[in-house]
Amino acid sequence: MKSTTKQITMALLVAGATLLPIQAAVPTAQSAEERIERSIRKELITMPFLTIFDNLSYRVDGNTVYLYGQVIRPTLKSDAANRVARLEGIAHVNNQIEVLPLSPFDDRLRLAVARAVYGQPALNRYAVGANPSIRIIVKNGNVTLEGIVADAGARNIANLQANGVSGVFSVTNNLRVEK
Repeated sequence: MKSTTKQITMALLVAGATLLPIQAAVPTAQSAEERIERSIRKELITMPFLTIFDNLSYRVDGNTVYLYGQVIRPTLKSDAANRVARLEGIAHVNNQIEVLPLSPFDDRLRLAVARAVYGQPALNRYAVGANPSIRIIVKNGNVTLEGIVADAGARNIANLQANGVSGVFSVTNNLRVEK
């Protein structure tokens, strides 16, 4: 009986010893992915010429990063790719960021929509800080609102304010409500 108990105990110890490294590797892999995503986010939001008229997003697939969004300056597209490419753990960057066409009409609309949205008392809190949460993308007179707001009311008010600007052809409201 004694030797059987010893054999079972030894078998459990050996099995436990082989499982420990596997269990320890899982959280490490997840934290490495989280670390890479935090690094990418930090690099993108701290770009010096990023404005409320630019929208950047990304997706990580293994050691490849896919960059998406729209920018008003061509240098932002290349700068975003260069910043992400130099991060540890990133082997490839697929840059699908769209550079918006140069247009004085769109420039005027950007400013008018920003005044209408951020000038609204219910929304002016979203303009505070270095990285405002409502992004205003204008392409050929069409406005897209991107970002995150606190509630559905703020989402609807932003949509109404953008639609009320003279010269806007259409508004796509992609604002997400915080959970």
